[in-house]
Order: sequence, then C-alpha cells, then structure tokens
Amino acid sequence: MSRRGWVLFALMSVLWGIPYLMIKVAVEGGISVPVLVFARTALGALVLLPLAIWGSSGGGLATLRRHWKPIVAFAALEILGPWALLSDAERHLSSSMTGLLIAAVPIAGVVLARLAGDAERLGPLRWLGLLTGLAGVAVLAAPHLSGDGSAWAIGEMALVVLGYSIAPMIAARRLGDVPGVQMTTACLVLAALVYAAPAAATWPAEMPDGKVLAALAGLGVVCTALAFLVFFALIREAGTSRAMVFTYVNPAVAVTAGVLLLDEPLSGTIIAAFALILGGSVLATVRARTDGEEPARRPGTAAEADTDDTDDTDDTDDAGAPISAESR
Repeated sequence: MSRRGWVLFALMSVLWGIPYLMIKVAVEGGISVPVLVFARTALGALVLLPLAIWGSSGGGLATLRRHWKPIVAFAALEILGPWALLSDAERHLSSSMTGLLIAAVPIAGVVLARLAGDAERLGPLRWLGLLTGLAGVAVLAAPHLSGDGSAWAIGEMALVVLGYSIAPMIAARRLGDVPGVQMTTACLVLAALVYAAPAAATWPAEMPDGKVLAALAGLGVVCTALAFLVFFALIREAGTSRAMVFTYVNPAVAVTAGVLLLDEPLSGTIIAAFALILGGSVLATVRARTDGEEPARRPGTAAEADTDDTDDTDDTDDAGAPISAESR
C-alpha cells in the first residue's frame, strides 16, 4: 500500500478498536443503554448528514427509497439490536473481553454463509480455522457461564455476533448499489429516532462527569462519523481485500486499551483465547483472500456491489464502498 494507505489503515485499526473502551466508561458512569445508543447514533448522523445530502445529487436518496426494506433490516441487525446488546453486556464484561468475542464474527459469517447456500467448499484449513476459533470463544466464555449477570451478558454477545454476521449478507445481496455515506446516515438517523423516546425516559438526573461526556462524544464523532469517512477513504486507496485486514488488528487494540487505560486483567485465559480466535478467523477466511475473493467482512461491513473485477487495488467510490456500523 501507499504511505497514505498505511496511515488510513492504522487509523482504522484504532478507530474501531477503541469503542469498547468508551462504551465501558459510559456504562460505568451511569449512562443508560438507550441514552448511550441515542447519543452515538445522533452525533454520528449529525456529522454525516451534510455529506449525505451533498452527495445525494446523483440519485442517492432515490436509491435509498427503493431499498428501504433491506436498509431497515440491515439497520436492525447492525445497529438497533447489537449496539444496545453490546452496551448492556459491558455492564458485566470487560471491554477487552467484548472486543475478543466480537472477533468471532468472521467465523460465524463463514458458517452462516454456508447454511444460506454458499456453494464455496470449506477445505481442511478453513474447517481447522472454524474449530480453532470456536475453541477460543469457549475458552473465553466458559468461566462466565454462571448464574450471575455474566452468563446473560455472554448470551447478549452471542446475539451481537449473530447480528453482525447476518447484516453483511443482507447488504451484499440486497444493498450492493446503495451509496455508502447515504446508507450509513440513514441507518444512524433511524436508530436515533427509535432510541429517542427510551433515551428521554432514562436521561440522567445529573450531568455526567467530563470523562463520560468525552466517551459519548468520542463514540459518536470519532468512532462512528470519522471512522466511516476514514473507512471509505481506505477502501478507495487500498481496495477492499487489503483494507479489511484491519479486522484482525481491532481486537488487539481493544485488549491493549482495556489493559492500559482501564486496568483490566491480562490473564493467560485472555491471551490463549486471543490467539485461538484471531488465528481461527484468519484460517477460516484465508482461502477467500488468497484466491482474490472478498475476505470475511469486519463486523457490520456491507459488501461492495458484485463485480467481475477481482483486482483488490481497484479504486472504489463511495457509491460502491462497503459500510460498517461498528459498535465497537
């Protein structure tokens, strides 16, 4: 990649590796889940809305109207459900653990694609990756499967992984020609409207402290709006296949941030689970990358429009760029 491509890649590795840290700070600061999701989606939508309107002269709004049903389904599985479940789960789980559990999304995506009729053959290496990744999830989750809130949180994270795995399938099959910025903005606006009333009902009685407000602002402006813009720029600069490798770096950033900034423990179990999940994800998706196909998408990433050109250095504009509404 070019120097600019590496800079954008490094930014994405951080921008979608630190949301777990900010979510943890917000929920521990007394912010309710509806307020957290509303603040993040509303701030992100406000920043992106001018760009979406400015770029809608090419028929973007008309395209959104034609695809409103799959867009709503995508938003529900990518933002409305997962962002709330993830935020609630972090009331009981560490930020580093949630980041590692989300890293299992590529593995779940391979399994769901297979169940949905994907004709691609899973060779021994990919099966090994699936089993290795699932073993990592088991190592990480097993100690928390007790009768307390942690067990419930693990179930919530399982639903998040499921949503993040299904949403890209909807995007790839039904939303390939929808402009990325416009679609992202529409999903964020929809989520903000849905959570507006619950957020008003659970609004904090007192103004949160500066650290919590900074976390909310960071989630909405930095980890959502800015991250989308950097993501689209990275896709144009480096192509989808190279760009999406940052999927495997995000969990490392999440663990590092949790350990260094929140004093979360770095146990042998976490290290072992990290190696198993990340190694499994790479192996489970390696064939797609080596054959020049689309790699496993980052949680929440919609596929580009189908094309016969498999050159991953192709410059893709916003209209064809995949999108992601990462919680993390």
